[in-house]
Amino acid sequence: MIVYLKLVLTAVVWGGTFIAGRWVVQSLEPFSAAFCRFAVSSICLLFLTAQQEGQLPRLQRKQLTQVILLGMTGVFAYNAFFFLGLQTIAASRAALIVALNPTFIALGSVLFFKDKLTILKLIGIITSLLGAALAISRGNIVNILADNLSIGDLFLFGCVFSWVAYTLIGKLAMQQLSPLVATTYACLIGTIALFFPALSEGILQQFFQINLVTWLVIWYLGFLSSALGFIWYSEGVRTIGPAKAAIFINLVPVSAILLAAVVLQEEITLSLLVGGTLVVIGVLLTNKA
Repeated sequence: MIVYLKLVLTAVVWGGTFIAGRWVVQSLEPFSAAFCRFAVSSICLLFLTAQQEGQLPRLQRKQLTQVILLGMTGVFAYNAFFFLGLQTIAASRAALIVALNPTFIALGSVLFFKDKLTILKLIGIITSLLGAALAISRGNIVNILADNLSIGDLFLFGCVFSWVAYTLIGKLAMQQLSPLVATTYACLIGTIALFFPALSEGILQQFFQINLVTWLVIWYLGFLSSALGFIWYSEGVRTIGPAKAAIFINLVPVSAILLAAVVLQEEITLSLLVGGTLVVIGVLLTNKA
């Protein structure tokens, strides 16, 4: 029961990351924002690891490969795409694209773990993709067929595929590693990888110009969303499996759209509501099958 509560809370906190991300990229360059987020996250995770496990265990070669892949997909690639995308598109729109994660995770499970592709699952996949297309095209799907996707939309689809890879690799990695250890190693590796492009953006100069409010938002992203969120999501993947854990991501766009309307005064359009509803229904059908 506790694992379900953790997944719900994780989804709500992750909904807030789209609003927080929009705020941070007004002050920092994308890679610098991602680096600051995961520098905070890594510090928090190291403290948690020391408290709960004493120290990080030495990794076997296979485990090292897995956590490197986790760090490069779930931390480096996902967050590069995340902050690059949020520079140009609304938080609610971004959240709706990322809400396709469970659909593509289900497809990945079919391809790589030989899960069965049932008729109900196929209907769910088509429904969620249709909903996303409706919302992204602002009610005119022909726009997508005419290559009317923005660069921000494409970056957010990069988030989707990065998270699918992270989730599927995580299922293998956490057969031998605890969620805390796997997440900590992934964050450390991702943070190191993010440092170099952040350095080229001038993070050392920007670092001392960050105001208090932006630092508080970074701590929200680094501690609540990245540290606790990653751990709780990983526990869910290990306990109930990637497909079922992914169902709870349905709450992310709902909370993101509501928070974006309240905090950022973003408009909630009919196409966004209808498309979002179809995405949620499609994801539920996909994971129920």
